[in-house]
Amino acid sequence: MFDYLIVGSGLAGISFAEIALKNNKSILVMDNKSQASSRVAGGLYNPVILKRFSEVWNAEEQLTLMDEFYNDIERKLQTKFNFRLPILRKFFSIEEQNNWFAASDKKNLAPFLSTKIISKKYSGIDSPYDYGEVLHTGYVDTALLLDTYKKYLQENNLLVEESFDSLYVEFFDYGIQYKNIKARNIIFAEGFGLHKNAFFNYLPLDGTKGELLVIKAPDLDLNVIVNTSVFILPMGNDLFKVGATYNWQDKTDLPTEEGKQELIDRIKEILMCDFEIIQHFGGVRPTVKDRRPLIGTHHERKSLHILNGLGTRGVMLGPAMAKALFDNIENDIPLSPEIDIKRFHKKYLKTLIYDQP
Repeated sequence: MFDYLIVGSGLAGISFAEIALKNNKSILVMDNKSQASSRVAGGLYNPVILKRFSEVWNAEEQLTLMDEFYNDIERKLQTKFNFRLPILRKFFSIEEQNNWFAASDKKNLAPFLSTKIISKKYSGIDSPYDYGEVLHTGYVDTALLLDTYKKYLQENNLLVEESFDSLYVEFFDYGIQYKNIKARNIIFAEGFGLHKNAFFNYLPLDGTKGELLVIKAPDLDLNVIVNTSVFILPMGNDLFKVGATYNWQDKTDLPTEEGKQELIDRIKEILMCDFEIIQHFGGVRPTVKDRRPLIGTHHERKSLHILNGLGTRGVMLGPAMAKALFDNIENDIPLSPEIDIKRFHKKYLKTLIYDQP
């Protein structure tokens, strides 16, 4: 019998898997092909929401846990995933510079926003008003991380590659049985696949589609991440990842011509050099309207748990949220009301058939 059957092998799923293993728990991961958003994500981590100059929720705690998590997993898998790179916010006016300095004076943002203007000129980008530097930033190569971790799971017979079907779940005093698999707990980490989950699909997960491009630009000399209306992330060999779009209507993973053209138009506003499109990706991010994750235990079935809603910041949120859920299950440490799915129970549970009179 396993301590945990983990459904989903994206950032949320592998974060919980690794934390459980570090605590000597037995696991089995089910790769149900629901994690397109993790695989095509930009992978950036950034403690500041630059559009509004506001701090990411619990940024300092998330960064601390994230660093420890990725450092440990790099050592374990002997592969480099986490790359520290400055994020430079390109200014388009003196007013934007002034707004930056005003934000950097705020107590909660001061640790993350440098007060030094970066005036370095990068070939291929026109920057008459220079840049502001965000501190404690970088990116995780999510595709490499997921592929390497999947290989580790396969080599240790800890991976099942099949779609999950809730019709096969049976409940017992010890936990659950799913087909021939016995486990004390199930962790559902399915991303946008939550909508097909018979146990938790009442929760208000509102997916947001994002599209990314990989471009080749030999005349762009860039060794930092530039953030404007899009981010431009250097990948080496004259390749750059550019993203991302936000579409609240389309819930498919298919790249679109509209998304591609939107990114091309934004690139042309920034780059003063030619570029070629090499790849085009799409994925639906698991977002929640109150911008907080969906973490917790089923209101009736105490062996069923959810780890979802990491949105656009899965790289930062994954380790912290996985630890919070693990500590809640194993050590009865209460979840923050901000992330606990109980915040939605009063509104949504009454709509379920078995809760109706």
